[in-house]
Amino acid sequence: MRKNVLKVSVASLFFIGVGVYGQKKDTIAAEKKIDEVIVVGYGKSTKAKLTDNVAKISSESIKEIPNANFQNTIVGKAAGVRVTQTNGKLESGFNINVRGAASISAGTDPLYVIDGIPMINRNESTNGAAVNPLISLSATEIESIEILKDASSAAIYGSRGSNGVVLITTKTGKKGKPRLSLNLSQGFSAPTNKVEWLNAKEYVELFLEAGRNVGDEPFVIGRLDRYSNNTDWRNGEINTDWHDYIFRTGSVRDADFTVSGGDEKYNYMFTASNNDTEGIIRKNDMDRNTARLNVSAQVTNKLKLGLNLGFSRTSIERVSNDNQFTTPMQAVALAPISPAFVNGEPFAGTTYVNFLLADKYGTYKTNIKRVTGKVFGEYKIIKDLAFNSDFGYDYYSQKEKEYQGRKYPFMSTDGYAFNSNVDSENIIFSNYLTYNLNLGSHHVTTVAGMEYNKNTREYTSVTGIRFPSDDFQNIDSAGEVNAGSGNVTEYAFYSLFGRINYDFEGKYLLKASIRRDGSSRFGVNNRYGIFPAFSAGWVISKENFLSTSNTISLLKLRASWGETGNAEIGNFASRDLWGVNNYKQIPGFISSQPGNDDLTWEKSSQFDLGLDFGLFKNRISGEIDYYNKKTNGLLFYQNVPYTTGYSNIYRNIGDLSNKGFEFILNTRNVVKENFSWDTSFNIANNDNKVVSLPNGNQDIVNGFVIRRVGERLDSFYLVEYAGVDPANGDALFYKNTLLADGSRDRSTTNDYSEASRVIAGNSAPTWIGGITNNIEYRNFDFSFTFQGEFGASIYNAAGRFQSTSGDWFDNQTKDQMNRWQNPGDITMVPQARLDGANGTQESTRYLEKSDFVRLRNISLGYTFNKGLMESIGVSKLRIYVSAINALTFTNYKNGYDPESRSDTSRGGGGSTFYSAPPAKTVTFGVNVNF
Repeated sequence: MRKNVLKVSVASLFFIGVGVYGQKKDTIAAEKKIDEVIVVGYGKSTKAKLTDNVAKISSESIKEIPNANFQNTIVGKAAGVRVTQTNGKLESGFNINVRGAASISAGTDPLYVIDGIPMINRNESTNGAAVNPLISLSATEIESIEILKDASSAAIYGSRGSNGVVLITTKTGKKGKPRLSLNLSQGFSAPTNKVEWLNAKEYVELFLEAGRNVGDEPFVIGRLDRYSNNTDWRNGEINTDWHDYIFRTGSVRDADFTVSGGDEKYNYMFTASNNDTEGIIRKNDMDRNTARLNVSAQVTNKLKLGLNLGFSRTSIERVSNDNQFTTPMQAVALAPISPAFVNGEPFAGTTYVNFLLADKYGTYKTNIKRVTGKVFGEYKIIKDLAFNSDFGYDYYSQKEKEYQGRKYPFMSTDGYAFNSNVDSENIIFSNYLTYNLNLGSHHVTTVAGMEYNKNTREYTSVTGIRFPSDDFQNIDSAGEVNAGSGNVTEYAFYSLFGRINYDFEGKYLLKASIRRDGSSRFGVNNRYGIFPAFSAGWVISKENFLSTSNTISLLKLRASWGETGNAEIGNFASRDLWGVNNYKQIPGFISSQPGNDDLTWEKSSQFDLGLDFGLFKNRISGEIDYYNKKTNGLLFYQNVPYTTGYSNIYRNIGDLSNKGFEFILNTRNVVKENFSWDTSFNIANNDNKVVSLPNGNQDIVNGFVIRRVGERLDSFYLVEYAGVDPANGDALFYKNTLLADGSRDRSTTNDYSEASRVIAGNSAPTWIGGITNNIEYRNFDFSFTFQGEFGASIYNAAGRFQSTSGDWFDNQTKDQMNRWQNPGDITMVPQARLDGANGTQESTRYLEKSDFVRLRNISLGYTFNKGLMESIGVSKLRIYVSAINALTFTNYKNGYDPESRSDTSRGGGGSTFYSAPPAKTVTFGVNVNF
């Protein structure tokens, strides 16, 4: 199937050169693209004068994508930017990776900045599965998203720019009469894929055989009686498809409206939205309300004042993390011969816990309130010199409330309640001068300023047990309040920054920037860091020998270098820490962490070489980039001898590199009065390598992943599965022991302990790409985006339970029916042996390539005749249907979906463990403008 979708993509590219005979409106559109405003740190630029690598995604590209997470709208739209949702839970965390992983132990998320305010982006979940803190932001608020990819663009954010910077600009009012727009939509969701499991007949057949093969069939019969509640399992009296209880048809309801307007002196924009989503997983729901007010006023000819204020409230009903028996997804392990309910109550005699007991007798809710705001002023001291002062505030409050009733699984205390509350405040105060100097052909823009950022976080929790009834679930109804905790933590940054841009006749472009950051997180000897950057551009197409070319519209060569840092290590990694310990209810102090006064930032230096081009009046345009990013002084929590009184200490040890190519191609294939078609294609490669490690470059093995010098970060490190011995049905493994000549012994063994582990793959793709087409024909508009990832693998950490040819009584994947049964059978599934551990060990048996191409989003709309609408007082009326994750083309079979990952440490970042697939959603909607 993958082959088919690639043909679709190639077909789009085939038409790239169509219709090069442009019309006037096409030339105007191309010129607008060149003069497009690009938001950069503490200022703006245009595409023509940009010497950095910045990807821009406009509101037009993200509207009407039926998903509550705005990060989902970025997928496939920016070269070198990989966006992955952990799994199909509504609140699930997102990973945005810009040009590869730039850290091992510190954070790998980019810095998010909304209207100049660095956003709080810390997972505050207490149930082991992440909650995306940015879920509080609605896509309806967003005017544009700029992703600063190279160090030259990100270095203005200094110590927090190593993983890239995502600048979010919210909408503002425009000059003109008041405008009112309304959007209403209703959508329906289903899983992108379902794994096939054994039905009752197959389950009985496999496990009776597994029992016979080890001489213990009576034991199996006893278990089947028990799991079936003593019903007629031999004749399939009960055949439960647990998917029917795990999954449901989800729904998405969106409603938003915006009022905006302005004149020469002021502008305003108010928007409000509601998102009400029922997830595809039972009892996973979300309701979010947002509002935003942006106003600005030209008070005098010199003074401009403004206010940006956003509020959101999000309520999420959640389920357990992937590693809990009570999570719905682990119900697939239950026998299909078990009833889901008996006399209206969830059946408690299932193979493992029946999650329906948790579903009926427990709740887990998370409520998030967020306020973001900025008061800003701009004062023109003289004509070309302006002073800006911004005061920003980000308040994030998350409350979690869990209750487990008397009949909840494993309950022994007549009810259990857990409440937690976290309040986090971020204050940002920025002051900077901007000076524009124009001397004939020479243009200089400078920015210089300071910024202070302080964050305070307070956390409290309380636990209660022994409740009189499940009708009383608040802590004050507990018979015993048996636990509680609380802490307060702070950090601060103090920064000085400057930037200068030079432009000569629009042909020769230079930029230099520097930032000096001070952070409370680092040692007293290295508390301040300096992060410089330089870039240059040469617009070759403006030279005399090309300026009259009818073929080459734009040819610009770019080069940049810069340093950025990573400060995401927690607040006290450099400090001597003391804690309180109790002995016989007498408190005392105990040293918990040694200090390191030399601890400092991880630093990434990045070189970027790029070429921007445009052909045939920019009917064809694009970018080609090569980057080389090196991260030095990786932060490690290194082991130290226990004789020191400690086990670990943070140190700057280790180096990492990322390098690769990015290619972008934009085409306006057809441009006519009633028909237009444009295509945007991007593809990127990333070569990630560990350069050095602590302790003399010793390997660091963590479960089934390894960090080894010369290899990709967190490569899979597994025994290699060799199939099945056709003579006796034993699982076989390649020995892979090193021989004297440096080669490996490729003979096989049925003794797992005789086999050596090898590097067998990596969780990060080597290639990612996307292609978007936008077509307009008369009143119809049609757009779609394909995304693809290639070169990655996924390890199914649940495979050793669910694909083991009947090793224990977990229900099995359908392919286990292809097990070895008779001498001479050729198969990859070993003989069924109950509790025989026949091939169930961690190996490449459960590792699989996760290459895929996905129709990420598709939309079809119709705009009614303008004259007809104006007669009823409507300036625009459009109806549409859109879909996300509509089709997936992949050979991946081990799990539900190639973008489904475990949300706990059980599976690791590149693994799946009973993890939910994403949702495919179809939405019907209407836009009305007045």
